Amino acid sequence: MRYSVSQAARLAGVSVRTLRWYDEIGLLKPTEVTPAGYRFYSQEAMAVLQQILFYRELDVPLEQIGHILSAPDHDRAEALRKHRNLLLMKRRRLDDMLRLVDETIGGTVMYDERPKPSQADWEAVKEQYAQEAADRWGNTEAFLESREKHKNYTQEQEAAIQAEMEEIFSAFGACGDPEGPEARALVKRWQAHITKYHYNCTDSILACLGQMYAGDPRFQENLDKYGPGTAQKMSRAIAAICQK
Repeated sequence: MRYSVSQAARLAGVSVRTLRWYDEIGLLKPTEVTPAGYRFYSQEAMAVLQQILFYRELDVPLEQIGHILSAPDHDRAEALRKHRNLLLMKRRRLDDMLRLVDETIGGTVMYDERPKPSQADWEAVKEQYAQEAADRWGNTEAFLESREKHKNYTQEQEAAIQAEMEEIFSAFGACGDPEGPEARALVKRWQAHITKYHYNCTDSILACLGQMYAGDPRFQENLDKYGPGTAQKMSRAIAAICQK
C-alpha cells in the first residue's frame, strides 16, 4: 500500500510542509515520485517516519536523528515499541481529561480504578528514553545543549530557524569565490547561527562540519540542492578560515 503526501501527513499528525522538509534534508525521502511530481510513501517509509517522530518527541535534533537511523546498531522495532508506549500514555491522559470534562458537563462523577499515568509519569518516561538515546548515540555536550534548546522552540520558531538556514545555504550556493571575503562572512554567519539556535559551535566543531559537508554523500546531496558545488564551497570556505 502507498500513501500520498497528504495522506501520510494526516496519518502521522504532521504537516505536508514537514514531510517536504524531511525530503529536502534527506531524512525521509518519498518511496516514489511520479513524473508529475506527486510524492508517495510506502508502509516501510511510514515506519521510518514513526521513528523520526519518536526521536522528535524526545527533542533529538534532526541531524542527529539521521545518524541514529543509519547507525548499524539501530533497533527499529525497539524505537517503535517505545514510541507506542509514549503514545499510549498520552492517550490515557487525554482520555482521563475528556472523562473529567464529560463528568463536569453531565454532573455525574465516574471513577476509573485503573492506574492512571500522570504528566510526571509521562515526562519521566520521555526523559528516560531521551537519556538512553543520548547515552547510546550522542552523549556529548553539543548534543545535550541542542536538545535542551529545541525543547523550548515553537513550530513557528523552528520554521524561522529553517528559513534562515536555507538563506545561508542559498548564499553559499551563489557565492563565486569560496575563499573570498563573502564566503568568509557566510562562514561566520553560519557558525553564529549554529551557536544561537543549536549548540556552541567552536572552531574545532566547525572544522569537523566542513569535512563532513564534502565527505558525507548525504550532506553533499542535500547542500548541492542550493546550487551545484555548494557542499564543496562550504567545506573550502570553512577550511580556509579554520586553517588560519
